[in-house]
Amino acid sequence: MDLRKIELTRETEETKVRLTLRPDEPKPVSVRTEAAFLNHLLEAMCFHGGISLEIDASGDTDVDLHHLVEDVGLVLGDALHQAAFDFGPVRRFGHSVIPMDEALSEVVVDVCGRPTLVFSGRFPQERIGDFDTILVKEFLTALTARARIALHGILRAGENSHHMAESLFKALGRALADAYARGDAIRSTKGTLDR
Repeated sequence: MDLRKIELTRETEETKVRLTLRPDEPKPVSVRTEAAFLNHLLEAMCFHGGISLEIDASGDTDVDLHHLVEDVGLVLGDALHQAAFDFGPVRRFGHSVIPMDEALSEVVVDVCGRPTLVFSGRFPQERIGDFDTILVKEFLTALTARARIALHGILRAGENSHHMAESLFKALGRALADAYARGDAIRSTKGTLDR
């Protein structure tokens, strides 16, 4: 069975994103965006999920980080959609609960063809360096919409926003790895995941 490789580029007046996703391989991982904390989160996601991801992204960060973070989420979502729907069946479901010191986060994924994000919990600090914590939800919203998945992200506990966001992305990596692992059949009583 061939290893999956998805290469995508998105260019707008606001951002430019180039991405390569290899969901069957743990390396290479190279994340270069103009949002340092986003790089940190995506690297943690890939390391703990065993997912190869290369991203080179830039944008109008003189405005703020919103467009860049959202567009990286959109392109990664597009790549995940291709991994599931262009390369054959996947296991469909993924679940992970990850601690980081006092923080505890849970992510549940269903590769179902119906985009739904349920995000619960609050970050106690609104900023992590120059990164607004609301951008975590914006990233997940974009990812979920384009991947066409149901994703539940739950901040169960925490006092430090950095720890909470990082544990969430580590859990996201593990849940995505499980959900997008190759399956032997379409996991739906309907016989399809896109309706």
